[in-house]
Amino acid sequence: MPRLKYASILRVLLILGLFCVWVQIMLSATNGALDKDGDNILADILQTNLTNNEEPFTEELMNSNETSEQVLALVPPELHKYLTVHPRNSSANATERYSPKNVSDILRAVQRVNGAQTIYNEDLFGPVQNDTIIIAIQVHTRLTYLRHLIVSLAQAKDIDRTLLIFSHDYYDEEINNLVRSIDFTKVMQIFYPYSVQTHPLEFPGMDPNDCPRDAKLEQALKLKCNNALHPDLHGHYREAKYAQTKHHWWWKANRIFNQLQCTASHTGMVVFLEEDHYVAEDFIHILSLLRTTADKTCPQCEILCLGTYLKTYQYHSTSDKVEITPWHSSMHNMGMVFNRTVWTNILELQEQFCAYDDYNWDYSLLHLSQNRPGREKFKVILCKGPRVFHIGECGFHHKKSNCNASTVISKVQKLLQDAKSYLFPARVTATISAGGAKHNKKLIKGNGGWGDLRDQELCTNMTRVERQMRKYIYYT
Repeated sequence: MPRLKYASILRVLLILGLFCVWVQIMLSATNGALDKDGDNILADILQTNLTNNEEPFTEELMNSNETSEQVLALVPPELHKYLTVHPRNSSANATERYSPKNVSDILRAVQRVNGAQTIYNEDLFGPVQNDTIIIAIQVHTRLTYLRHLIVSLAQAKDIDRTLLIFSHDYYDEEINNLVRSIDFTKVMQIFYPYSVQTHPLEFPGMDPNDCPRDAKLEQALKLKCNNALHPDLHGHYREAKYAQTKHHWWWKANRIFNQLQCTASHTGMVVFLEEDHYVAEDFIHILSLLRTTADKTCPQCEILCLGTYLKTYQYHSTSDKVEITPWHSSMHNMGMVFNRTVWTNILELQEQFCAYDDYNWDYSLLHLSQNRPGREKFKVILCKGPRVFHIGECGFHHKKSNCNASTVISKVQKLLQDAKSYLFPARVTATISAGGAKHNKKLIKGNGGWGDLRDQELCTNMTRVERQMRKYIYYT
């Protein structure tokens, strides 16, 4: 009798277990349907809010929550907060915070932030000085990489003596909240005001009457589309999303050197980074050594460079070595550093940058460098053991089907961990190189994408905006 009773209990438990599994499957299916319905409702809300040719910008925010345990293990626990992806619908407040904005809302927010010129944490770390190192970070939508860049910056020695300026061409509250949560140094945000996001149906975005990229000249003339007479050197018409990168870089540099109130008397170094870079903990220390060495041995070196593209790394022999060589865009565009004097020289030849038919800012700068009347090309002093790394295997120019952010990030972390004993050298040794054939090859023509006269005019006009006084905003 006890055996029969025990068997009955087991049968009941088995039936209950199967029932629970069935309920869970049904709930998952229901949630999936609700999610799809929710997307439709969100699209309807956006469409209802849009007026006068306003359409939602459909750029996808790269914000993966798949940081591997291997990567997290090498990040101090107190910095995990920068890697945490907060669900957008976790609470009523979060839903309100991440509510969709239409183009008019975003434009107003951009104007307000740019006008305020707020420096976060200034009360904790003091005002910007004339020699404060400014780190300018160009940000698009790859939030996953940006999180790791911020973690690497947080671990850098003397980072609290810098000003981080995040320059955005995409307005998103999750990105904003991450940037404004930084508590280890001074922070400012600036927003490129002519973005594709804020001009979805007009130049500098994609005007409905713009010529199709691959239209032939005869077709374009028949269509009477915008800029029909001016395809690029390869016979193609502009693509707004690619032209935007060069515009953003040029606007950002103009904004920092010529327009912000806090940089009016700034004579120090400006470091140019991007959202998919990663820095070593001694990059500021190395920057100081590069500057000192350049002053002593290469006063004509106008650009300092903290990163380069290598296949193998030998920090035991290169950590304290620097090289002086002609600057080349594809080799020395990562962690590039220069000051106001160099920027003034660049501005004197702005036409060489703005009129050059290449949608890449770095190749445009190379063209400018090679066409300076009576002057040599830019010279660069760079560290042979890089202190800035490129981790962006997924995104704008990288379409790998199997890309995994954590894979590259963990490799860089491991590389720096193994090189730890070679970081922070007391001094560096410089060698001079004439550069290889690639360094010295004269650019014959650009990569195209910049034949549209409107792009060239917008680029030129960006240099004509004067320094702007800070607007104080008072909230009631």
